[in-house]
Amino acid sequence: MTESSMKKLASTLLDAITDKDPLVQEQVCSALCSLGEARPVETLRACEEYLRQHDKLAHPYRAAVLRAMERVLSSRASELDKDTASTIILLASSEMTKTKDLVWDWQQAASGVLVAVGRQFISKVMEELLRRLHPGTLPHCAVLHTLASLSVANAFGVVPFLPSVLSSLLPVLGVAKQDTVRVAFCSALQRFSEGALEYLANLDRAPDPTVRKDAFATDIFSAYDVLFHQWLQSREAKLRLAVVEALGPMSHLLPSERLEEQLPKLLPGILALYKKHAETFYLSKSLGQILEAAVSVGSRTLETQLDALLAALHSQICVPVESSSPLVMSNQKEVLRCFTVLACSSPDRLLAFLLPRLDTSNERTRVGTLQVVRHVINSAAAQMEDKKPFILSSMRLPLLDTNSKVKRAVVQVISAMAHHGYLEQPGGEAMIEYIVQQCALPPEQEPEKPGPGSKDPKADSVRAISVRTLYLVSTTVDRMSHVLWPYLLQFLTPVRFTGALTPLCRSLVHLAQKRQEAGADAFLIQYDAHASLPSPYAVTGRLLVVSSSPYLGDGRGAAALRLLSVLHPNIHPLLGQHWETTVPLLLGYLDEHTEETLPQEEWEEKLLMFLRDTLAIISDNAWICQLSLELCRQLPCYDEAPQEKNFLYKCIGTTLGAASSKEVVRKHLQELLETARYQEEAEREGLACCFGICAISHLEDTLAQLEDFVRSEVFRKSIGILNIFKDRSENEVEKVKSALILCYGHVAARAPRELVLAKVESDILRNICQHFSTKDPALKLCLVQSVCMVSRAICSSTQAGSFHFTRKAELVAQMMEFIRAEPPDSLRTPIRKKAMLTCTYLVSVEPALDEQARADVIHGCLHSIMALLPEPKEEDGGCQKSLYLETLHALEDLLTSLLQRNMTPQGLQIMIEHLSPWIKSPRGHERARALGLSALLLRYFLEHLRVSALVPFHNLGLLIGLFSPRCADLWPATRQEAVDCVYSLLYLQLGYEGFSRDYRDDVAERLLSLKDGLVHPDPAILFHTCHSVGQIIAKRLPPDQLISLLLTMFEALGDPEKNCSRAATVMINCLLQERGGVLQEKVPEIVSVLRSKLQEAQGEHVLPAAQHSVYLLATQHCAAVVSSLLGSPLPLDSHTCMLWRALAVEPRLAAQVLGLLLEKMSRDVPFKESRAFLLGRTPDRVATLLPLSATCALFEVMSTPAAGPAVLELYPQLFVVLLLRVSCTVGVQLPRNLQAQERRGASPALATRNLEPCSSAVDTLRSMLLRSGSEDVVQRMDLEGGWELLRTSAGHEEGATRLARAMAEHAGPRLPLVLKTLACTHSSAYENQRVTTTAFLAELLNSNVANDLMLLDSLLESLAARQKDTCASVRRLVLRGLANLASGCPDKVRTHGPQLLTAMIGGLDDGDNPHSPVALEAMLGLARLVHLVESWDLRSGLLHVAIRIRPFFDSVTVESADLQGCCFAGPGSPHPRRWSSGRHLSASLGTLTRSATETVRTSSWTRWWAGWRPCCCTCRTLRPPWPAFALRMCGPNLACEELSAAFQKHLQEGRALHFGEFLNTTCKHLMHHFPDLLGRLLTTCLFYFKSSWENVRAAAPLFTGKHHPLPHPHAARQPRLMPPLHRVPGAALGAQAAAAGGPGPAHCGAPDPAEGPGPRGADEGC
Repeated sequence: MTESSMKKLASTLLDAITDKDPLVQEQVCSALCSLGEARPVETLRACEEYLRQHDKLAHPYRAAVLRAMERVLSSRASELDKDTASTIILLASSEMTKTKDLVWDWQQAASGVLVAVGRQFISKVMEELLRRLHPGTLPHCAVLHTLASLSVANAFGVVPFLPSVLSSLLPVLGVAKQDTVRVAFCSALQRFSEGALEYLANLDRAPDPTVRKDAFATDIFSAYDVLFHQWLQSREAKLRLAVVEALGPMSHLLPSERLEEQLPKLLPGILALYKKHAETFYLSKSLGQILEAAVSVGSRTLETQLDALLAALHSQICVPVESSSPLVMSNQKEVLRCFTVLACSSPDRLLAFLLPRLDTSNERTRVGTLQVVRHVINSAAAQMEDKKPFILSSMRLPLLDTNSKVKRAVVQVISAMAHHGYLEQPGGEAMIEYIVQQCALPPEQEPEKPGPGSKDPKADSVRAISVRTLYLVSTTVDRMSHVLWPYLLQFLTPVRFTGALTPLCRSLVHLAQKRQEAGADAFLIQYDAHASLPSPYAVTGRLLVVSSSPYLGDGRGAAALRLLSVLHPNIHPLLGQHWETTVPLLLGYLDEHTEETLPQEEWEEKLLMFLRDTLAIISDNAWICQLSLELCRQLPCYDEAPQEKNFLYKCIGTTLGAASSKEVVRKHLQELLETARYQEEAEREGLACCFGICAISHLEDTLAQLEDFVRSEVFRKSIGILNIFKDRSENEVEKVKSALILCYGHVAARAPRELVLAKVESDILRNICQHFSTKDPALKLCLVQSVCMVSRAICSSTQAGSFHFTRKAELVAQMMEFIRAEPPDSLRTPIRKKAMLTCTYLVSVEPALDEQARADVIHGCLHSIMALLPEPKEEDGGCQKSLYLETLHALEDLLTSLLQRNMTPQGLQIMIEHLSPWIKSPRGHERARALGLSALLLRYFLEHLRVSALVPFHNLGLLIGLFSPRCADLWPATRQEAVDCVYSLLYLQLGYEGFSRDYRDDVAERLLSLKDGLVHPDPAILFHTCHSVGQIIAKRLPPDQLISLLLTMFEALGDPEKNCSRAATVMINCLLQERGGVLQEKVPEIVSVLRSKLQEAQGEHVLPAAQHSVYLLATQHCAAVVSSLLGSPLPLDSHTCMLWRALAVEPRLAAQVLGLLLEKMSRDVPFKESRAFLLGRTPDRVATLLPLSATCALFEVMSTPAAGPAVLELYPQLFVVLLLRVSCTVGVQLPRNLQAQERRGASPALATRNLEPCSSAVDTLRSMLLRSGSEDVVQRMDLEGGWELLRTSAGHEEGATRLARAMAEHAGPRLPLVLKTLACTHSSAYENQRVTTTAFLAELLNSNVANDLMLLDSLLESLAARQKDTCASVRRLVLRGLANLASGCPDKVRTHGPQLLTAMIGGLDDGDNPHSPVALEAMLGLARLVHLVESWDLRSGLLHVAIRIRPFFDSVTVESADLQGCCFAGPGSPHPRRWSSGRHLSASLGTLTRSATETVRTSSWTRWWAGWRPCCCTCRTLRPPWPAFALRMCGPNLACEELSAAFQKHLQEGRALHFGEFLNTTCKHLMHHFPDLLGRLLTTCLFYFKSSWENVRAAAPLFTGKHHPLPHPHAARQPRLMPPLHRVPGAALGAQAAAAGGPGPAHCGAPDPAEGPGPRGADEGC
């Protein structure tokens, strides 16, 4: 880096130092320091220049720059040149003295720069500082501080300048009035004195060796005088401490005589300050320096001050030490330093003062005194040499103190004594024993408060200090070796020193090794000379037993084994080589484990093997018997250590097994039975182990001794062997029984297998089984344990295959009874575990269990374990968790042993069936256990699979269906186990297919990689993994297993665990998608099961999944699915409806489904006629189920929005079929069973739709129109009530008409295809269908859409084809349709006129009844068409029409019922449009009349007028008055203007008719203009004389009378004939009618209301 860039970088950093963020400032300083390390001179110059140029920079930032410079100078000052150094010195001096006020941060930073430079350039710095000292003027405080710091930092450079400095400063001491200035002077004088003392102490390295203390004595004394006599009296505590702190080093520079002179005042003055200051460190430090100065000059004054000094110092040492106050600890050190000075000068007086204070009971006093004693022993060893007995004797009372602080201080004192030979004196053994006692303290009794400065409280505990002390004394203090060896051996066996075994063994090992190095004679112990030492048998037993718990007591097992190995010459001379090789192996085994991982049983077995081998090497019966005796004696020592006592029993058994003396063996066994503490469980277990181990070599003697004990009076609660059981309670007897039963079990377990089978039933089980009826839990557990050991012994025997165990069934039943008696929800005892282990062993013994017994065992054990609460956690107790795991392992072993007896697919399925309820349990921990057991059984089955022939694994689908949904269980462990189960099942299938066991299938192996996805709790990942599992299953599952798998998974839809239910749906759909093609024959079964499961399942996810399942099936087997769903009972429940809707989610499938449904609907008859009409008049029509179901299904499918495209595609077919369905179900009833359901009311699960056949069809048709986009048609029908009309028999025809009208108006483009489809229905066998379609087609002609869409010809053709239909309603509707052409396409009427007129005229001839509905419809149609057709088209039918019209007017009675009510309905009639048709008919008569005048021959007029004669007769008889209207309309065409004018005058609409006047005028004109017609008219009129209506009969004679022969011309002026007739209505007319043979006068009165209306003009006369 160039100089310019370096300067820029430094400038940039310096500019950034003014940042307000302290962190930024700190980082800038660090950067400057780093830069200074690399380029110190340039950096320092840059800093100097920056400060010089920025004179106004605030002092905090200036201080930061100066501190950075100081840090650079502290390491790089030697690299400066003089100029740079001078510049920096001037800068720092200027910065330090720039302000007279005290700105400590800034001034200290500048002072630090000067001190750093002064280490290398002291002359220049001192020159600058001396320049700042002005005679007679107080110096700047910062200058004083810098001089003081330099004195310490560079004493050799500053001391030569001290005379000059002192000469400048001392004259102004009296001028200093401010405490801060005085404190600065004190600090400077202290540092000057310390620098001078350092200089004088190192004259050999000083630049001027000639300098002496006298050079400073005068000046220092002058300063001392001011400080002590003036400033020390200040009230300011800080100043007083500064003065005292300065007086300490200054006292060493005072002249001897002056110091001796000042001590009587100086010492009391400083001691007095102890009471004034809480922090006494500076006082004690200064006092120690003054005492050292006084002792160095041999002061006699000190003796007179000694008592006061000791009292003051002792009170200071007794102050409790606070770890949070370092000054207090430093004060303690300084006080002890003072005691050291006094001990060297006055040891006797010091001990006389200290030792009596050890007898006090005050803790602080005793602890402080012990600290001083320890310090004095170490620091004044020479002076204390002859005081050792005195000091030892004074420790008696402190040794008895129980305070932990006192104990700690005593141990420290003993440690100091050991290093200085005190323990070799008489009384030293007590000190050693005290140390061992403290090593034996239990950890729980150690103090909780931490020691001073200690992070670990246990590190400064009494026990920890004692252990360290004992080891250090044993290993580092050579003079202690002969004291501790073999003395420490006597502490091995006493129980109270058990806690100290580890340090004892370690110390003894080190001491023994030292002795071995010294020689064999020095190492061998002379037991005769040391009677208090334990025997080799006691040492061997003690060390071996404590090794059984190797990690207790800081690892005493390894320490004991090492000591045992080292002591082998003192135990037995033959053990050396063996122990030297065996003990290291045991130690290595301990190093490989920890307290948590060490298998205790295995470790104890290793120790017992070590003991067994040791006894075999010794092979001395006397030695072995003595060892067994010693071991028995030690039994009471382990009453508080049950585990070690248990191991001691095993050692006794091992020793007795090695003994050859049967008497000794039986004697010891008897003593053990008599002295055992049966209330302790561990002791009972240990006793049993002892007997078992002993039975290895002495089976007969062991059983005999047990038999003797069983025969004793113990069990009868009376005086027994040696009278030891006479006070035992019932509970105690039960404990004794427990121990004996355990003894039998252990004997059976450990005895030689070739001998035990003969003793099992005769000697062992005979004494065990008699106690099975007990209720004592402990005894029950012992029974189970013993039977378990017996069973295991039988199984492990080489003769087990030929051994027939007669008690097997009894024992198994008893074990199951014990298991069932345990609480099902908690695990408190190992009874379950032991009982199941027993059953495990018994299962493999002959004879085999029967099937029922096996099932009972499996069921009982599963129920006992599965219902337990979840596995306990570590914090709940390690023992509880261990018991749980062991119990579970026992269950696993039992199940595998049972499976091993039947290694077939059937046997596997039996096991899984027992687990199935637990696999489906609503409790997670039960499912996890069941899946774990299932996975274990499947792995076992797979590992032991032996396939000799290719056989099917027939239950594969069932098992996979059971396990695979569990891949989504809420418990992660359950999910993992479920995958393992499926994995094993797939490989089992491969095994049965002939693949080898080591074959690895790529597809199946993918399951293992999917297990990671099952750990993730995200549902999306979880179910995606389940789908992948389903794909793997689908690829490897045989086709014949697919349906069983699906059916099993359907069962899982109702699983209470929702995640598993969802997983089942995912896998079902995956299987259907992958393998659904082979399921065609099973579709009905699948659909049926799916429907039933939907009704049971509660999960909201099941229905969508089931819909998808049906959809997948339908995509592959659409016809089968549709047929299956059609078999669903009616009414459809909501689930079935949803399944139908699922078929509409995809347009292509929806179209296929709709087509199939249409086919099903059309194939079957819509109804059947019941035979119930035999009892009545008409048969009942009952709907058939298949079309009804198909109709309901169509509604559900088309109610789905997704079905829209399919509905549009099949619009014509759907419309036509549904319209026909509506027509043929009008009036059709439901089957009786469905009627009953309708009456009872549908269940909540059923759809709410109306099941009535016609209503159902109408709803479906309406839904079809909505889904196809024809909403306007539906709305039009809704507004007009068309849907309701379609449902009724009376209104169905009108409903079809309104539907056609709505379709023509709003759905015209769809009509061509609809008509094309309807064309084939005219030959339908069902009359209602023909009627409906004809009505629909007829109404289409009423709209112009027929012409717009070019449908006219096809419609006319279709209607014409129906003219000869057998149904009158069809023929009538055909005529109506043809007539509708007049309103729909009037311009096309002329084109089709002949065809239309022919049809109408043919309709007039329909049937014999002239008033049939067909004829009436023909008349209506003719009325609508005549004014639109060509006139020449009318000529051919004119006469025929006139003839056919006449009966219409003749039959007045029929008109009253039919014509008036149907064809010519008036206002208020249901068909008001017919009235307008009547008007059209009247108008058409006018047209016919006009045509007649032009085309008809004269001979035809008679017939024509005969046809009009009734109009005149009935003109006032009918309402509405259409005859008057007809006459008025036809008048202009009669070729008689007078007659036409008369019609217009008398027959005006809305005007009352004067009937008599009308008849007179009409008859006059007829007679005048048409005389040739009079005969014909009279003949015709006579016909009405017999009319059924009275008014008509009355009008006929009137009309006839008006047509009498005309008089002569002159008679025109004669009066009228019968003028009074108008006054008496009908009288003369009746006479004339009677003369003519008509009805009499009686029939000319008022009309009978039942016969019809009467003539309104009858009362007006003629």
